[in-house]
Amino acid sequence: MKKIILATVMCLIAVTGVQAQKYVTVDMEYILKNIPAYERANEQLNQQSKRWQGEIDELMKEAETLYKKYQSESAFLSDEQRIEREEEILAKEKEASELRRHYFSPTGELYKKHESLVAPIQEEVYNAIKDICDLKKYTMVFDKSSVTGLIYSAPSIDISSDVLVKLGYSE
Repeated sequence: MKKIILATVMCLIAVTGVQAQKYVTVDMEYILKNIPAYERANEQLNQQSKRWQGEIDELMKEAETLYKKYQSESAFLSDEQRIEREEEILAKEKEASELRRHYFSPTGELYKKHESLVAPIQEEVYNAIKDICDLKKYTMVFDKSSVTGLIYSAPSIDISSDVLVKLGYSE
C-alpha cells in the first residue's frame, strides 16, 4: 500500500513539475509579402541586378564580336597579331568575369545591397516574433515556408552549452 501511495505521489510530482512547451508556426513568405517596404526592396534589387547583368552581357557581346572578327581574319594575321587579338579577347572575357564576380559573388555588390535593404526588415520581423513569444510564452517558432524552419527558440530550452560541456569543449 505504501508503495502505491509513494508511486502515486511521485507521478503527481513529476506531472506538476513538467512545464508544457508551446510551439507555434509562422509563414515568413506571407509576412514578407505583406510588408510594402520588403516588396519595394526586392524590386530595387531586381532592377539593379538587371542593370548589372546588362553590363556583363554587353562585355560578353564585345568579346564575341572580337572573336568572330578574329576568326574571319586569322588566316591573314601574323603570329604576333594573332596572339595580340587572342589576348584582347581573353582580356574582355576576363573583364566580364571579374565584373560578374564583383556584382554577384557571395560578398558582391548585390549581396551588400540586399543586406542594406532587406536585413533591417527581416530584423524587425524577428523582433516582432520574439516580442510575441515573450508575451505569450511561446518557446519555439517554426517557419512553415522555409526549409530551415526554426525562427526562434527560448534560451531556456537551449542545451547547447550542456552539450559542449559534455563533449569537453567548455567548462
